Formats: sequence, structure tokens, C-alpha cells
Amino acid sequence: MQKTILHLDLDTFFVSVERLINSELQNKPLLVGGTSDRGVVAACSYETRGFGIHSGMPMKMARELCPEAVVIRGNAGTYSKHSDLVTEIIKEQVPVFEKSSIDEFYADLSGMDRFFGCYHYASELRKMIIKETGLPISFGLSVNKVVSKVATNEAKPNNQLKVDFGYEKPFLAPLSIKKIPMVGDKTYQTLRNLGLRKVKTVQEMPMDLMQ
Repeated sequence: MQKTILHLDLDTFFVSVERLINSELQNKPLLVGGTSDRGVVAACSYETRGFGIHSGMPMKMARELCPEAVVIRGNAGTYSKHSDLVTEIIKEQVPVFEKSSIDEFYADLSGMDRFFGCYHYASELRKMIIKETGLPISFGLSVNKVVSKVATNEAKPNNQLKVDFGYEKPFLAPLSIKKIPMVGDKTYQTLRNLGLRKVKTVQEMPMDLMQ
């Protein structure tokens, strides 16, 4: 039986929860994390990313890049509560799932095409989560976890993407190697120094050279 794996990811989760609590934060540049100069950005809204801000960046640097950003310390208990709401919805609708982080889930939909159609089922699940929680969420659907996670990231924000069976290679080919899960900054820089920037380049390399 062909595998069908769904990856769900709540978009800018901490930011989305804060905006759900306070609607005045909608469309404003928003940073969530440690508010002192030694603090770190735990989450940032899409409005801040054009300034070069990203999660894990020192808060002091983020404030310098985007002085108009609203900074919120955040509340782990509140985020856990909203995460649990999403988890319960998925648990009721999907027989086999894995919660990989506070805002990220995998579900095995293998075999469900015979009854509902996996993409249709995933679409309805996403709509249900958005309706019942008010939180934006994206998903990717493919034959495995890695491709599904990449598809989710390509679909964002608040959208969905299916990679049909057999199209995994052409889907990944034009993407930056940095978009592959587990390829961190150091690994990416090493690969770049070797002239490897796109997935396609790696796909075309002989196996003996890869080893």
C-alpha cells in the first residue's frame, strides 16, 4: 500500500495566539520572546521577516532591525493550551498521528484514499482546525515525512500543498538545499563551499561520490 503522510504546521504559532488574544496586533510587526537585550526571538510575524529577522535571533538585534515592532514576552501556558486544542481535534479525526512539537504534527493517512480521498480529508481537517481554534495552519501531503514537511513550508502562510506520488524529485529539485529538514546553517555553508546550492545538484551526483 502506498504511504500517504500529512504534515501540519501552525503558522507563526506564538504570534497567531497573541493576535487571537489581542486583535489590535493584527498586521503589526510582532516579536515574541525574551524582552531584555539578552533575550532571544522565539517567534516573529511575517511583517518582520522583510527586515531580516528570524527565530533564534538576539532580541536586541531584532529591535535594531525593526524598531517599530511590538515585543511580547509570551506565555508558555497559554501556548500549550491552544496547542492542546488543536491536538484534540486531530486526535478525534485521525487514527494515527504524531505530535512532533507544540505546533507541528504528522498523520498517516495511508489507505484513506479508498474512502475519502486523502487530500480532501486533509483539507477538511485543516478547515476544521481554523474554524474551531481561529489559528492559521498549513499542511503538506506526500509519500513521506521529509517531502511533506518541505511542502508545508512551501505552502505557507495559511495554505496547503500536495506532492503527487512520483513527483517528489521534480518538486524538490529547484529548491535550496537549506529547505531540506536537518540541514542547518553549518551544513548548508559546507555544502555551499562545495558548490551545492540546489537539491537538483545533489540529485544528479553519483552515489559513490556522495559516500
